Amino acid sequence: MSKMSTESKRFALNGPTMGTRWSALFFAAPDWDPDPLRKALQCAVEEIDAQMSTWREDSDLMRINAAPLDVWIAVPAQMQEVLRLGLEIGRASGGAFDIGMGDAVTAWGFGPTGAAQEAIRTAMSAARVPAFKALELGDRRVRKSAPITLDLNGIAKGYGVDRLAETLQTFGIADGLVGIDGEMRAFGLRPDGDAWTIAVEAPDPDRRTPQAILALENAAVATSGDYRHWVEVQGRRLAHTMDPRRGAPLIAAPASVTVVARTCAQADAWASALMVLGAQQGADLAAQRGLDVLFLLRDRAGQISEFGVGPLFGDDSTASEPVTKT
Repeated sequence: MSKMSTESKRFALNGPTMGTRWSALFFAAPDWDPDPLRKALQCAVEEIDAQMSTWREDSDLMRINAAPLDVWIAVPAQMQEVLRLGLEIGRASGGAFDIGMGDAVTAWGFGPTGAAQEAIRTAMSAARVPAFKALELGDRRVRKSAPITLDLNGIAKGYGVDRLAETLQTFGIADGLVGIDGEMRAFGLRPDGDAWTIAVEAPDPDRRTPQAILALENAAVATSGDYRHWVEVQGRRLAHTMDPRRGAPLIAAPASVTVVARTCAQADAWASALMVLGAQQGADLAAQRGLDVLFLLRDRAGQISEFGVGPLFGDDSTASEPVTKT
């Protein structure tokens, strides 16, 4: 569908997942029945949630967390894929992205229960072993060599977006745009031959306004920020991204970090890692890794400034041109 066709109809499907909603936008023949695809998309994200949720006691993730040390635990193929990617990015980021922060996430009130002072003290004083050192992967199995509580919130939504894209393609949809809670992946082109347009949101907790517009073709984008998910502890608003060095929410972090990558799982995890590293260290690592990253910084007066790394967002950027990741 590279050119506009009078035979095509716009389809916009959506449904609930992971405490928010998934979406899928594509074009097909007017008499095409979307119901089988809608059911398949819902099934795809429910499968991810059943494996990786910290809100479901029967999830595969919680089964791993409950397992004793040095015991191999069987895991589904999708869980294995996410764990492997999480450990790779954890290692590449020097532990800034750490899927072993589940105890801190829960202690500070970002899990099924509210913040708890004793749990916070324990999380902040814990002697931590990074997940990429504490977790060993085998052939669809995993074992822990050190105490660790896994949490995949920094990668699971991105991975779910990738599964949505795969599902559309198995139904013969060659061009589309899918997303979960602002994490987006585009493949192919719109019927008129243009790339899919994505808005990078301004870091404003009170309203949704665009900070930048991207044109994506076969690429994914994810943003980590301090303005959508937070808890209030002792009168202070704290964002959800954990600092593995402190066992606590980030302080003095960028307002947001947006990453464009080949897959949404990669973009999701790297956005979290670079939030933890901060603007200077994050930009240095992004440049070394060849990442396309947009940092938004908030000064004491609340004013936002931005700077980017990579061909898309850097000084020589061509953000108006379609972005393709291979």
